[in-house]
Amino acid sequence: MADAQALDEVVTFTSDLIRIDTTNRGGGDCRERPAAEYAAEQLAGAGLEPLLLERTEGRTNVVARIEGSDPSADALLVHGHLDVVPARAGDWSVHPFSGEVRDGVVWGRGAVDMKNMDAMILAVVRAWARQGVRPRRDLVIAFTADEEASAEDGSGFLADEHPELFEGCTEGISESGAFTFHDGAGRQIYPIAAGERGTAWLRLSARGRAGHGSRVNKENAVTRLAAAVARIGAHEWPVRLTPTVRAALTELAAVYGVEADLRNVDSLLDKLGPAARLVEATLRNSANPTMFDAGYKINVIPGEAVAHVDGRYLPGGEEEFRATMDKLTGPDVDWEFHHREVALEAPVDSPAFAAMRAAVEAFAPEGHVVPFCMPGGTDAKQFSRLGITGYGFSPLKLPEGFDYHALFHGVDERVPVDALHFGVRVLDRFLRTA
Repeated sequence: MADAQALDEVVTFTSDLIRIDTTNRGGGDCRERPAAEYAAEQLAGAGLEPLLLERTEGRTNVVARIEGSDPSADALLVHGHLDVVPARAGDWSVHPFSGEVRDGVVWGRGAVDMKNMDAMILAVVRAWARQGVRPRRDLVIAFTADEEASAEDGSGFLADEHPELFEGCTEGISESGAFTFHDGAGRQIYPIAAGERGTAWLRLSARGRAGHGSRVNKENAVTRLAAAVARIGAHEWPVRLTPTVRAALTELAAVYGVEADLRNVDSLLDKLGPAARLVEATLRNSANPTMFDAGYKINVIPGEAVAHVDGRYLPGGEEEFRATMDKLTGPDVDWEFHHREVALEAPVDSPAFAAMRAAVEAFAPEGHVVPFCMPGGTDAKQFSRLGITGYGFSPLKLPEGFDYHALFHGVDERVPVDALHFGVRVLDRFLRTA
């Protein structure tokens, strides 16, 4: 059991890490090293020998291994990222990098994404050092850079250049799962991630004939691109049920005491009420236009126009995604991957998932644990190159009205102290027994 010092330390570590500004603006504009050094110092204080590894100066990753008691058991990867997305201080109630603890809540960028989980890992590992605890399996602890951009300086670099550090790892846990979802009718649901949609960030380009804005131009690059973007934005993707989403719908139907009619998903979602939010974004592929860049003067028709699209595809859905984009862009617009990563699927009948379920239920017996698929992506994609199956498991017990998903990349990001204490207890139990 996590001790009182661990409960104090998880709050301190979360606050301290938030105060270290690791804003990732993309394009290499980030410096995680101060946070990596902080994490490494805490690991060293637990008797470990952390390695600090960089592909690019200042973009630092931390890796350490804890030897398990069963040398025949597969190793488990426990990972969290150190970078955060930008935050505009003027939009916040509390400065986003203050790490302020107010009224039982820790405020700041990274409080849920995901310096809270980083702090939980550190608190558990240090508690074990004080108590002389060894996990059953080897644990590889990794704190990564660059997750909020391409991961090229983080998990991608580690997987490609330092695979030996993850020898024996067959499964991994990271963000984001095992948090409390309140359905508004008294039910508490704890979704554990067992899948991720693939990432397909696209660059669209249209070429045309440059000319004067006063003349008729049937080869207008802006018009061609705008038409393609409009088609993409209006497209209705068909439902495609993956094994994880099928399991999620089946278990949610059981929670609500309704028939799991997977042939009529829209009707089933209606019966699940607010809990439908846990699955509705992962029933289909998606493609959302996000950026448009064309022209340089109002009376000049440019010869080229460029747009960007945030695409996501289900496990097994990449071929359909590619074919659909070919059709929607048409003959006058080219598209290419700006960034692409695989979709993931993890078994929900594995011993690891059962251990995660049991750990949550031990401290939240009133809760209903269900699997779900994440609509976005995590570092688990890069670590999958090493044959590591990834789960989203960063446990938090949240009060009613606390919109966890809205705080990811949102304003006034924060996490209750009680939620951190719950997370340490659940993580401690899982990592001891997994």
